[in-house]
Amino acid sequence: MTGHRVIPKLGGMPQPGRTPLAPSFPVTLRTDDNVRIDAAHTPSRGAEDLGIVLAHGFTGSLRERPTRRITHVLSGFGGVVSFDFRGHGRSGGESTVGDREILDLDAAVRHARTIGYARVTVVGFSMGGAVALRHAGVLGGVDAVAAVSAPARWYYRGTRPMRQVHWAIERPAGRLAARLGKRTRIKKGAWDPVPLAPYEAAARISPTPLLVVHGDADAFFPLDHAYQIHGAAAEPKELWIEPGYGHAESAATPELIRRIGRWLRLRA
Repeated sequence: MTGHRVIPKLGGMPQPGRTPLAPSFPVTLRTDDNVRIDAAHTPSRGAEDLGIVLAHGFTGSLRERPTRRITHVLSGFGGVVSFDFRGHGRSGGESTVGDREILDLDAAVRHARTIGYARVTVVGFSMGGAVALRHAGVLGGVDAVAAVSAPARWYYRGTRPMRQVHWAIERPAGRLAARLGKRTRIKKGAWDPVPLAPYEAAARISPTPLLVVHGDADAFFPLDHAYQIHGAAAEPKELWIEPGYGHAESAATPELIRRIGRWLRLRA
């Protein structure tokens, strides 16, 4: 069952000197494995038939300012359904760091269809980008996919930030730090079986249009991840290598998000 209720917009009143964010209305979703997912719907200020599902990165949240700013910009192109992955923020369950999260994304996609969007697209950042690729390749049901700053493969430890991420995932002290510092609850234990790698999922997405976006200043995943995802995918596909762009939501400029929004509107 999918329930929803309307309350005042996230973040309360806009602060002086800042552009007001588009109003977002909370929604509670349930996944196929019965995990409660905290979500929000921001109505469209652009194409009324286009829904954009926004999937955040690891330790992110729909309530964080970078995600809210991205939601506001994307709502100029379509209605936005944002949500917290399991184990993040106010959602239930524990994070499996890209495995069972495809069920969370699927619940958000189905909700976008339920509330009337004829075209439903997905934008995912970092872990959310990997989940977007896996969802489109394994479950399908979307009209276009944009994967931003996504890893191509699992267990990558080639950069210092990713070694820190693995410490947070694999060590009890790291999981405690993630829970206390980032409100992220991580499931203990290894994957069994190991889920399909993002680049392998990308090979299954066609004929759904795919956009791969990556920065040449990404401190987490070097450019070979973007090239591997794009190279594995069949047409229609595009690859944007963004000069000076770092990693995921916090580094994304409004202009980049607008370009992604225009791409979604034209390709879906």
